[in-house]
Amino acid sequence: MIESTVLTVTGMKCGGCESNVTGKLNAIDGVISVKAVFKDETVSVEYDTEKTTLDTIKDTITGAGFLVK
Repeated sequence: MIESTVLTVTGMKCGGCESNVTGKLNAIDGVISVKAVFKDETVSVEYDTEKTTLDTIKDTITGAGFLVK
């Protein structure tokens, strides 16, 4: 099943932070699309729930040094 979510992510300060988050999330099997916007503190993710979970996505963002609210 395909799910979409928008997460509030703090700590992104620039386009490089957006690229970091986007790259790490795109590396997860099951992630279909990612859009990170540091100015809005949002990360939009579309993913296949049969291949990955929201917890995995959140843990990946946290592991990259950002806070998911």
